[in-house]
Amino acid sequence: MSQNLSAYRIFYAVANTGNISKAAKELYISQPAISKSIQKLEEGLGCRLFARSSRGVTLTEEGGLLYSYVKDAFDTLTLGEENLHRSIELGVGHLKIGVSTTLCKYLLLPCLKEFIKHYPHIRISIHCQSSNETLKLLQENKIDIGLVGKPENEKELHFDHVADIEDIFVAAKDYLRNLKTRGIAKSHILENSTVMLLDKNNMTRQYIDDYLQQNNIQVQDFINISNMDLLIEFAKIGVGAACVIRNFVREELKDGTLIEIPLETPIGKREVGFAYKEPGKSTKSLELFIQFYTKK
Repeated sequence: MSQNLSAYRIFYAVANTGNISKAAKELYISQPAISKSIQKLEEGLGCRLFARSSRGVTLTEEGGLLYSYVKDAFDTLTLGEENLHRSIELGVGHLKIGVSTTLCKYLLLPCLKEFIKHYPHIRISIHCQSSNETLKLLQENKIDIGLVGKPENEKELHFDHVADIEDIFVAAKDYLRNLKTRGIAKSHILENSTVMLLDKNNMTRQYIDDYLQQNNIQVQDFINISNMDLLIEFAKIGVGAACVIRNFVREELKDGTLIEIPLETPIGKREVGFAYKEPGKSTKSLELFIQFYTKK
């Protein structure tokens, strides 16, 4: 754009009023300044924009063509300002959340259900992937906040605790009965089972792999499953023993659909919470979301 925005603003005001004096009053600048700006604009564009008479000014053919574009531009700017003011008044914004499929279903959705009631105008994007990938997206500023297991070495992130989760191994009653028939002792169930775990890029899987190694549990047969819901369903039909989160199978444990496999050393509980860049780098939508869940 060869001319500055203020020159087009003056041109637009003169075209709308058809009078330099009225335009000067509207813009709170002097008439000579108006005339000089129009003259400079005409010289820069190489054509006359206004025809002058004792009654005022009217657009030339070239001026009319330019006006059609300038009007569209200023209408767009006005609309942008109106939408901005409306977004501020209504709390409109965009919140980008990263979360694993499991945590999304069992922890994030109940929280979002209440949040949306309070802030219905905030647009929400959910990025479902592993906790490791969520942390990567946070570092790359591609999401605002992530619901993850507590990271060990993320100094640049702030972490708000939401819940403690406990990993356990479960299997269907018939599956365990078959192992017992084969003479498998309770203390060696995992070594003699088809063990179903989340895939290797999952933070939970890495945690369980460490547990198995530290406790010298030698599993012979693994099945990698993409998400917790499938782990639970495969365990229910007797495919094998699944590592799941206790919080998410309470009903199945209660009604006997799944049986917890006893472990000599229980798997330690883990913290789950919201991670985000340090305060001061957050958007208004993120600030509202943080305020909401910290008050719950």
